[in-house]
Amino acid sequence: QVHLVESGGGLVQAGGSLRLSCAASGSIFSINAMNWYRQAPGKQRELVATITSGGTNYADTVKGRFTISRDNAKNTVFLQMNSLKPEDTAVYYCNVLHQRRSVKYDSWGQGTQVTVSS
Repeated sequence: QVHLVESGGGLVQAGGSLRLSCAASGSIFSINAMNWYRQAPGKQRELVATITSGGTNYADTVKGRFTISRDNAKNTVFLQMNSLKPEDTAVYYCNVLHQRRSVKYDSWGQGTQVTVSS
């Protein structure tokens, strides 16, 4: 079983920065991708950023402002969020796609609230 613990959310003024962290623990054998999603009230969950062995990818809405990175030794993924806007307000979820042999798994964190005031 895999457990994801997120931290770093909070309240920040527009233009400010926050750094989210997500530490994965448990039976992780091979990580295929680490993702950050977000969900604002009344909206669908949105993929914000992805990191794999091949590189990174971002939603157009955050490109140039957010940076995803990882510490492989600690199975931890980060999301550095700069130039935050009120529309970035959402619950941010960490997601890890991993596998053991041929079986693939999809694990989620509990979410962390990010609120950006105007």
